[in-house]
Amino acid sequence: MSPIGDPMPSPGVAAVDRALSILAAFEDAPEPMTLAELARRTKMYKSTLLRLMTSLQEFGYLVQFADGRYHLGPTPFRLGAVYQRSNNMHDRVMPLLRQLVADGTESPSFHVRHDARRRLCVFRVDSQHSTLDRVEAGMLLPLDRGAAGRVILAFDGEKGEAYDEIREGCMAVSFGERDPDCAGLACPVFGPGGKCVGALSLSGPKPRFTRDNIKAMTTLLLKAAIRLTRALGGPTEALDGVLAAAADDARPSRRARR
Repeated sequence: MSPIGDPMPSPGVAAVDRALSILAAFEDAPEPMTLAELARRTKMYKSTLLRLMTSLQEFGYLVQFADGRYHLGPTPFRLGAVYQRSNNMHDRVMPLLRQLVADGTESPSFHVRHDARRRLCVFRVDSQHSTLDRVEAGMLLPLDRGAAGRVILAFDGEKGEAYDEIREGCMAVSFGERDPDCAGLACPVFGPGGKCVGALSLSGPKPRFTRDNIKAMTTLLLKAAIRLTRALGGPTEALDGVLAAAADDARPSRRARR
């Protein structure tokens, strides 16, 4: 059986694929799950699950609570901490997200591609507004819905006029694509060689995404993306050009200034 969310057969070891499918079942599970719930999610027999889960528990990937339900154990958390220490993205991204919030934007996030259909919200800081959209670090979200997902698809070479426009303007805006009450805008972040390494986004309730607010937040988001791209050793020419064009659009005409 292939892992959850991956319709293609895996060329790997079947037992490993099944074990990883069990772990993947917890990605969008808000609470611990019973064996029956895991069987429904993974489409595995309970006897198969129990054999695999014994090994996962032994190595700390899963824990079983007193009521019989299962959840992720300490090992995934430990590996996540090792990952953050090794690539120090946290120290590069989080200050930029906090500064965006201090500047009055909607909630900023940093997303990367997870697989063929989903993106991962790696970092997130809530805005200072009283109402927020429902996004948290660690969430898996669709690639084909939402500004951040469409930016990632565009710079990964997705074909289509809409994606051509995103590549040209280094910006995507979405209204109600993933959540009918929310909106967002996003731009790419580049690494060495000009490869898009992720998307910076701002998201929140749709009524606050007015034309004036979008213009103001676009400028702030582009500046943050340029700073992060430079920190990662990527080229900023495309982002610089879009930022300069946005500044020209925002500048009042000579007649208006008189």
